[in-house]
Amino acid sequence: MSIVETRVLLRHATDPKLATIDGYRSYGGYSTLEKAYGEMEPDTIVNELEESGLRGRGGAGFSMGKKVSFLPHGNQTKYLCCNADESEPGAFKDRELMQRNPHQLIEGIVIASYAAGISHAFIFIRGEYDVQADILDRAVAEAYEAGYLGRNILGSGHNLELVVHRGAGAYICGEETALLDALEGKRGNPRLKPPFPAVQGLYGGPTLINNVETLSNVSHIVANGADWFKSFGTEQSPGTKVVSISGGVRRPGNYEVELGVSLRDLIYGLAGGPLEGREVKAFYPGGSSSPVLTPAEMDLPYSFEAMAEAGSMLGSGSIIVADDSVSIPHMALRTARFYHHESCGKCTPCREGTNWTVKMLERVVRGEATPMDLDIITSVQGNIIGHCLCVLGDSMAMPVSAMVNKFRDEFEEVIARAAINGLPTTEGLESNGDGFEPGPDGVGLEVLQRERLMGRPVPESAQAAEELPRG
Repeated sequence: MSIVETRVLLRHATDPKLATIDGYRSYGGYSTLEKAYGEMEPDTIVNELEESGLRGRGGAGFSMGKKVSFLPHGNQTKYLCCNADESEPGAFKDRELMQRNPHQLIEGIVIASYAAGISHAFIFIRGEYDVQADILDRAVAEAYEAGYLGRNILGSGHNLELVVHRGAGAYICGEETALLDALEGKRGNPRLKPPFPAVQGLYGGPTLINNVETLSNVSHIVANGADWFKSFGTEQSPGTKVVSISGGVRRPGNYEVELGVSLRDLIYGLAGGPLEGREVKAFYPGGSSSPVLTPAEMDLPYSFEAMAEAGSMLGSGSIIVADDSVSIPHMALRTARFYHHESCGKCTPCREGTNWTVKMLERVVRGEATPMDLDIITSVQGNIIGHCLCVLGDSMAMPVSAMVNKFRDEFEEVIARAAINGLPTTEGLESNGDGFEPGPDGVGLEVLQRERLMGRPVPESAQAAEELPRG
């Protein structure tokens, strides 16, 4: 099985000089920006972006051109925020784009700002990306020195100030309105919408928010045209996509492909498939917040619409593969623990729902749950989805619900095996004729307490317990 990457954003990425302005210019960098300022009207650029069908690469998949067109016209101060807070488990594509080709992102930001009449831009980068932030700082300084940032860019009269802002490591700040609060110096909490950021965003002004990969596409679309961009991918999902593949595969990494290639080509072709002797059991198609899929869906095309039809989502474009050595109930618990830890606590369904789900899944893996509890877990996830200010609660509820529904037999098996392994024996107990009591010095007291808590009869002897099957 062979599949070839279609590199646009990652083209020349192996050249270490690409991170410098001279290296970027040697490959034609900033020529599109000069073309935009010298030959194109802002509205023409907006129309080109909208016509291209470029969809946001950060998770939601909303049209970037439409986002730009939503910004009001006029002389009010407008802002652009690049979301580089890449904190989704399994996502590491933006990190490589910023590290290897920072000027591609800067050029996209400047062109988008010119098209929308924006005068202040920010790159909100997660605090853990210290190396990448240093690279961006150097690249921004080079762009200022070359006249691509600052006042009166290329004599156009357009001014743009660009700041690299380092976050404090909170996953919630990847949500666009929580990002705005963090930029304003507040605690990162999601805002009630409407008003939407395009109308009232950063400091109360109209704000365009897109992620690193989306903005990195801007210069290529403006340079080559909307029809060129639509020649890649599918009708509803045009262009290429940088896909991060990790987990139980031979060649984890970032791969840039046309949208619409099959998941099998991605997982088995580019990533080499599972390790020797293993089989794919399940996979997240769009990061840990996307409902898991099974090998039966391996031949689906990797596109926004196909993933939605399969009951999942393309999300951040991060495929996490779980092979047959992975326990799905334990994977569900790990997923729930992450989102419980990262919840800001502002919304009751998320704050209480993530906490409750973690406790219930802990009961599952300890063998203290019942099959009826699995129905309750699924029901609670349905009460979380769509009832919070942002999608962090949904990001836990959707994959957990999918795992329980698709792997219910395994959940029930884990409950049964854990319960059997946890059955107490009569070792250390003394018979009193009617039952058992602790031996001298309280020996065996803990066994009796466990028996009462678990609500199961104590086996007549230690031998009886040993004869029970164990996992």
